[in-house]
Parts: sequence; structure tokens; C-alpha cells
Amino acid sequence: MIKLKEELFQKNHKTLAYTIFFVAILLLQHCAPQTQSGKLKNGDLLFVTAKETGLSGAINNVTQKEKEASFDHIGIVEKTNSHWYVLHAAPKGGSQKQELKSFLTDQSEDGQKVMIYRLKPEYQKSIPAALKKAESMLGKPYNFNYILDENSYYCSDYIERSFREDHIFKLEPMTFIDPKTGETNAFWVDFYKKKNLKVPEGEPGCNPNGLAASDKLEKIGEL
Repeated sequence: MIKLKEELFQKNHKTLAYTIFFVAILLLQHCAPQTQSGKLKNGDLLFVTAKETGLSGAINNVTQKEKEASFDHIGIVEKTNSHWYVLHAAPKGGSQKQELKSFLTDQSEDGQKVMIYRLKPEYQKSIPAALKKAESMLGKPYNFNYILDENSYYCSDYIERSFREDHIFKLEPMTFIDPKTGETNAFWVDFYKKKNLKVPEGEPGCNPNGLAASDKLEKIGEL
């Protein structure tokens, strides 16, 4: 009788242990952070934080609009056959469709963060046409002059064009003036001098910080 009770106790003890184990696993899965793609929705915009020096720092110096928003690159997310991609225009590769994992690896190697912004509900209907337009522009070279050109695109230019049909973003007069000095940023003076071009002050254009400041977007968080 005692032996039977011991066997029942051991059996119940094992059952309880297994139950606790599986409950713990379920709780961990429920509480675990979302996966990278779990935060995303088709058509989300990924903004890459700017560096403090070089081209990245120079772009941010003359375009930053908000203290907490400091970006130098942007892409649009597309989900195709259960796979996530980022459509964007970059110096290396031009206008391209890159796997999300590869895109994030490139940014992390440079120590930059990626922030998710999303069109507000009333503008979500623009996404299918924007993705179709973005797909049609793939393969174009990168626009290293940052002066609007129909044969090459820079990052924010590529995104603005993708949504242009529905007027989600707008072109604004570009400025290369350092807000601290009131004069043209020295980096840009030298940049355009080497290209034998005049600094395109006041010409129409766009930039990641300007797009991030759009009232048609809402910030979701870091990816």
C-alpha cells in the first residue's frame, strides 16, 4: 500500500513538473520580444539613424528638423511570398530590393539604428500603388549629385517618387546652410566643387529628416 502511494506520488510529481515546464515555455514565448518582422507591416518605412561625421553627418547637419529625429537613409518594406524585403536607393547597388535581414546587417555594421514609421490609417490605401512604383524603379543607379534626375535616384527621392501619385510627401527647396553658422556647410562646398557643380541651394528636393517629419506618418519604434 505504501509502495503504491509512493508510486502515485512520484507519478503526480512528474506530471506536475512537466506541466510547470510547458507553462513556463508558453509564458516565455508570450513575453519574448517580437521578432524583427513581427513589428512590421507591408509598406512601412524604415529610417536609418545618421552618423555624426562624413556624408551622413553632413546630410543631417543641414536637414535635421527635430532633435530626436536624425536620419540619413530610408527604405520601404515589402512582404513577398512570406519573405520581407526593403526597397531603397543606396550608394552601393543603386535602386534595389534587398532582403530585410541583409539590410539590417548592413546598418548594424555601421553602428546605425533602424526606426519604423508607418502611414496613418487614412493613407494606407496608397501603399499598393507606391510599392508597384518602387518596383518599377529598381535597377536605376544612385544619384550622387543629389539634384533631381529622371535617370538616377537618391534614397528619399526614391521614396517620394514612390508615393508621388497620391501626394504623400512633397518636394521642398533644398538647403545646404549650416544652421549654426548661417553659411553653406563646408562639406557641401567642397563636395560640389569637386564635381564642378554649383551648390543647388533652393532647388527642389527631399531628405530623410523631412520625410520623417510628415504629419502623414506615425512613429512605431525601433526595429
